[in-house]
Amino acid sequence: MSWIETIREDEWEGDLSQLYGAVADGDHDRVDNILQIHSLDPKSMAAHQAVYTASMSGTRSLRKVERELIALVVSEINGCHY
Repeated sequence: MSWIETIREDEWEGDLSQLYGAVADGDHDRVDNILQIHSLDPKSMAAHQAVYTASMSGTRSLRKVERELIALVVSEINGCHY
């Protein structure tokens, strides 16, 4: 298993702390691991969030539920928790 150094959420400062509201899971008020790995580089975290937001909300050909199902299947194939 890989280990990536991160900054704990309660230690976020500056640019990183300003991203918290955009990247925290609204249901659990925490940052998912896939975004947490960017904590050493806030610009990459913001870019990742922008790509995710665009891909999950910006297509005419797929409904949101279909995009979520694709994400679920890809996560399952990759052995990731969705």
